[in-house]
Amino acid sequence: MTQAKVRFASFDEYFKWSSDPDHHLEGRYELVDGELVNLPTESELNGAIAHYIFAELIKLGFPFRLIRLYQCELQVPLLQPGDAQTRIPDLVVLRQEHLELLSTRTTITLEMPPPQMIVEVASPGKRNQKRDYQSKLAQYQEIGVREYWIVNPPLSQVTIFHLEPTGYQQVGEFRGNQSVPCLTHPAFNLTAQQILTAGSI
Repeated sequence: MTQAKVRFASFDEYFKWSSDPDHHLEGRYELVDGELVNLPTESELNGAIAHYIFAELIKLGFPFRLIRLYQCELQVPLLQPGDAQTRIPDLVVLRQEHLELLSTRTTITLEMPPPQMIVEVASPGKRNQKRDYQSKLAQYQEIGVREYWIVNPPLSQVTIFHLEPTGYQQVGEFRGNQSVPCLTHPAFNLTAQQILTAGSI
């Protein structure tokens, strides 16, 4: 990952700077230790999986404007040294009230309601796996995201967490022809294999 040569003392300073049209950045960045770190592009399969889940939710009648792919920035709490202070999930399901709150910029701050659901499609490598299963898991739990999916092609499984009063509870690790339950849209009816292959089976 490459870094933009700008440093910030706080999220608020970054937010004000990046809201200036003269400071438009190409690509996707996370704020890490006061610096902007450029996120690598997704693999073809990972991108296809995120788009496939998006398309299936739309087919079920889920409002188009409430689903965002690779474009919704979240402010997240700094829980461990080296954690990012912002995340850009692969897929985010918004709440209706977000449409007004995000009218000028698609950044959900800590003062706003959390998204309904987040999907991350994991990439190979210990560092990537740790980020999705530990750092992001803890941060999404902290801000109150009620449903979190980790779609993991390298492990051929879909892991789902639901937020309970005591924190995230793992609903299960789904593989093959097992149906994947969706709290956000109970009519969702796909198997893990369909998701992991982006419907190409």
